[in-house]
Amino acid sequence: MTEPDPVQVWLSLGSNIEPHRHISGALRDLEQEFGRLTISPVYESVAVGFSGENFLNLVVGLETVLSPRALTDRLRKIEARHGRQRDAKGFNSRTLDIDLLTYANLITDGETLKLPRGEILEYAFVLRPLAEVAGDQRHPVSGLTYRELWETFDGSAQNLWRVELEE
Repeated sequence: MTEPDPVQVWLSLGSNIEPHRHISGALRDLEQEFGRLTISPVYESVAVGFSGENFLNLVVGLETVLSPRALTDRLRKIEARHGRQRDAKGFNSRTLDIDLLTYANLITDGETLKLPRGEILEYAFVLRPLAEVAGDQRHPVSGLTYRELWETFDGSAQNLWRVELEE
């Protein structure tokens, strides 16, 4: 039996509890697990939906042969290694959040897995870094490129600025 061809996936990473340490650690873990990564610039932004420390966010691309469910399980294990607590509901501070944004061009609206993630079209801290590293790729639902989506995005209420990731 032959192994399936790898697919391109995009992940969103975020942290506002010791974010430099947890983001750097997550990048090491992802590279060790999946090999070569495409890494966007890092952006800092204020917390959305609650009062908390600023977040660091970025987008990471990788290739995998894992199914979306198996990949998500792997990502949850990386989050747990970095102290992520999943018992809190709603928006809150976190050591590490890794969300699967896209899995090739898969469109699914399941109970536990929705692809592409809605956050791509909702939040500047997701769309801007995605547009920078995958600008010519197309959103599976809208058909527009991520660059086109960013160029028409109204981010006036979502202030973010580029920062360097320190370890």
